[in-house]
Amino acid sequence: MWPGAGEDGSSVRYDIDLAILDIAMPRMTGIQAAREISRCAPGIRLLMLSMYDNEQYFFESLKAGACGYVLKSVADRDLLEACRAAMRGEPFFYPGAITALIRDYLQRHQQGRRVPDTLLSPREEEIVKLIAEGRSSKEIADMLVISVKTVERHRANILSKLGRRDRLELTRHAIRAGLIEP
Repeated sequence: MWPGAGEDGSSVRYDIDLAILDIAMPRMTGIQAAREISRCAPGIRLLMLSMYDNEQYFFESLKAGACGYVLKSVADRDLLEACRAAMRGEPFFYPGAITALIRDYLQRHQQGRRVPDTLLSPREEEIVKLIAEGRSSKEIADMLVISVKTVERHRANILSKLGRRDRLELTRHAIRAGLIEP
């Protein structure tokens, strides 16, 4: 549950226009938080702040609802302009991200395909993140208030959906998908 939700799950009204999220945040990544905010409060504009010049993080941020992606290395120069662009309803991306976006679009167009949506549910992504952080099934069950069997069933479903074999491959996936930082 995100801070904008009341005890009963109902929406709480805040006068928030813009949220700046870091890719690397505790408990929930910036990408996961962006998905949740987009779902619960679609009117809030989202900017992603990251130390990673990484196409996967960039694309996952866009899919999660971010309207901008700012690198921490140039945040002193770009963050204010990114905030202004977001408030005008315009996107803001660093130059390398624009190149990646164009390259991806051209590749998809040439191959006649589109980028698939994420294969995992938000709960499964949360479990992948915790697995990749080295948590045991018991720790995950305790943290998420579910049974160990439910965690193991989720793990089996995740491995099947992603075509992965073990914890190491799930950790690699979590890094590429921006669920944890390398």
